[in-house]
Amino acid sequence: MTRKPTLLGAVALAGALVLTGCTAGGAGGSASSGDKVTLTFLTFETPNLDAKYWDAAIARASAKVPGVTIKKLVSPSADRTGYAKQLDSTGQFPDIMIGLNPAGFAEAHKLAAWSDSELATYAEPHANTYDGKVYQLPYAAQTTLVYYNKGDFTKAGIGAPPRTYAELLADNAKLKAKGINPMVVGGGGKDSWADMFPLICTVATDVYKKTPDWLSQRTAGKVKFTDRAFVTAAGKVADLAHKGYVDRAGLSRSYADTEQAFRDGKGAMYPMGSWFSASADAKKPSFDTGVFAWPTDQGAPALPGVTGGGMTVSSKASDVKLAKKWAKAFMEDHKNLDAAVKADGLIIDIKGYTPPDNMGPVYKATVAAYRQAQKADGIVNSFSQETGDGSMPPGLSDKAAAGVQKLLSGRMTAAQFGAYMDEQWDKATR
Repeated sequence: MTRKPTLLGAVALAGALVLTGCTAGGAGGSASSGDKVTLTFLTFETPNLDAKYWDAAIARASAKVPGVTIKKLVSPSADRTGYAKQLDSTGQFPDIMIGLNPAGFAEAHKLAAWSDSELATYAEPHANTYDGKVYQLPYAAQTTLVYYNKGDFTKAGIGAPPRTYAELLADNAKLKAKGINPMVVGGGGKDSWADMFPLICTVATDVYKKTPDWLSQRTAGKVKFTDRAFVTAAGKVADLAHKGYVDRAGLSRSYADTEQAFRDGKGAMYPMGSWFSASADAKKPSFDTGVFAWPTDQGAPALPGVTGGGMTVSSKASDVKLAKKWAKAFMEDHKNLDAAVKADGLIIDIKGYTPPDNMGPVYKATVAAYRQAQKADGIVNSFSQETGDGSMPPGLSDKAAAGVQKLLSGRMTAAQFGAYMDEQWDKATR
């Protein structure tokens, strides 16, 4: 999963540790006794990926690696990377982690690198490299799409999803004219990350489509957020809100409440990560849900995507070799992969894997949109979600989400947002 909520305070995080699992004992570290080893595993829980899901997956992996006992550490929010930093600062860095952003940890040599032989079964083995090394198993892809209420489109006289950005604006106008809120966007409280999806899409279409390595160029000082390309992307987002196509009153909603608002018919379109497809199929709304890629000005594909999300292993784990063996057993177990697809709509990038035949129509449409963009060389980076070389400095995505809240609410112009991002970049890289 690529969701990254705002960091909580260090004290709140330290006090909110949830520890479950197979053994008693302290929250951090690992201990070995004879031929047995206890390893800590940091994960997170969401409505899609609940405790039952994780416990079953852990049990399947542990059955394949005798002698390992797993202590499950649950992040108090979906931001397991921020939580891992807090644990690290107190000497409790977990042995195994899933969905961690390796940035900072990799450079500090806190993670064990995966060898080419260990990555042989992965379709994109060198996704997200840090100085040529891979620290996270690249087992799945996720993307950002627009999910839409087909009934609302019909009511507004819209016969097909938009193919160009001009058509997207025209469709928004038609919906608004019929008294239908065009777009559902949230991001209140700790879920400020959820307001990023319109910007993720416009940066993909207006910046990364033309300059795939734009963020690397920003690192090198060759481009800035105040440059025309980025300001244009931000301006599109601000314009959508200014025209009333994004309901500003809904910006205070949590992630869960934002999803529910779309389900309740409080908006026709829902820009969101591909994990929503699993939710839409598992608990079908009262309307048929369609899927389309946020369009570029000219209609060429520019779909934001990220590949990774798998296991990382601490270089200081009490038994790195055994920790890696368990991590791969978890990540490559077919039942675990099926469960991840069903629960979180993942697009698995492990050779030879095929999703269950009974996957629902929204998931199938999501995968089809992703594969179609792949064939057309239309997959670009996903702004604020990048990992590997050329990713954002740690903590900057949280600052971006806070700025987008102001951008959407009208308290910040696109030019001001660009200046704000440059300022935050400088602070993060000093």
